[in-house]
Amino acid sequence: MSSRRLITPSERSKLDPFVIATGDASPRDQRDLMERPFFSLAKAKRTRPILYQAGDVCVEVYAVPEHGMATIWDADVLIWAASQIVEAENLGLKTSRFLRFTPYQLLIAVGRQTGARDYKLLKGALTRLQATVIRTSIRQGEHWRRHQFSWINEWEECARRDGRVEGMEFVLPDWFYRGVIDRSLVLTIDPAYFSLTGGIERWLYRVARKHAGRQPTGWLFEIAHLHEKSGSLAKPADFAFDLRRIAARQPLPGYRLRIERREHRELLRILPGKSFTASVDGAVNHLGTSGVRAIGTSGVPVSGFRECEPQLRHWQEKAISRPNLESNLESNFCSGGVPPADNAASAHEPPTKHASQQFLPRPGHKAGGKQ
Repeated sequence: MSSRRLITPSERSKLDPFVIATGDASPRDQRDLMERPFFSLAKAKRTRPILYQAGDVCVEVYAVPEHGMATIWDADVLIWAASQIVEAENLGLKTSRFLRFTPYQLLIAVGRQTGARDYKLLKGALTRLQATVIRTSIRQGEHWRRHQFSWINEWEECARRDGRVEGMEFVLPDWFYRGVIDRSLVLTIDPAYFSLTGGIERWLYRVARKHAGRQPTGWLFEIAHLHEKSGSLAKPADFAFDLRRIAARQPLPGYRLRIERREHRELLRILPGKSFTASVDGAVNHLGTSGVRAIGTSGVPVSGFRECEPQLRHWQEKAISRPNLESNLESNFCSGGVPPADNAASAHEPPTKHASQQFLPRPGHKAGGKQ
């Protein structure tokens, strides 16, 4: 009997494409990705998995040795996708997990250049996002279970004979898509986020935006707890040194950082700054090493990317009118029994109702650390 190869139809054939008409959408980030260690914080290839457990929350991230783990710069693709989906739903348009777009739209929207190198970096990011495997218990309902997926189920490019890329398509996993169309699970972020070139700085901004919001007293973290939450490969002492250096530079848009010490513990307080440029959305209808020169981070050799240059902003500057008070206890309170007085006032407030709505390594980054 002759054997025949079983051909599985592409997932795209079962979904209606969501065609991106414009790249002009306020940047938005998915809350679960902002507070858990889902990405490598270094540009050097990482194959060592991230294994994070906090109470009932489990996050496991595995990398394919050939490509390495998806980085926090690669996550700009997901931020861009979330921004486009939320913007379209705010306008009453139908969306889906199947996105069809031009690379130019994505690159411009996140402040990147559009040369051949940048297109190559984009394809590398898509490859890592598809190859990285995530297993998590987040958002798994009453009955605890793990959900396994990749950041992108499949992707494809449409190129001419001369190699010029004219269009791209990819399919997002259902876990991520459901977390985007739920208005309570997305936050606007400052467009200046894309100009942050350090992995720890980018991660720290997302933590600040998720937890500190605009609360007058900010939020207090024990540095050892932050190290655990980051999934960084850096030694705790190197990680603490990086945070002190970042606090000295104050690079985070909309936030101020302050190192505090209590007894033998070192803590980081995140305070809202005077100016915010991220906007606040209306309701969403459900579908049917910043400024781094030549220093490495955490003892890792300097990478070959060139330094980030100032970028034009494509969004109007607006103020965030309400604080972000919905953070959960596990992520906000310091570990080791630190008195929660600094954070307790905010922890009992009801969650905010503002809605929800970034990418690859900035081709110009000189620092990359074992982050």
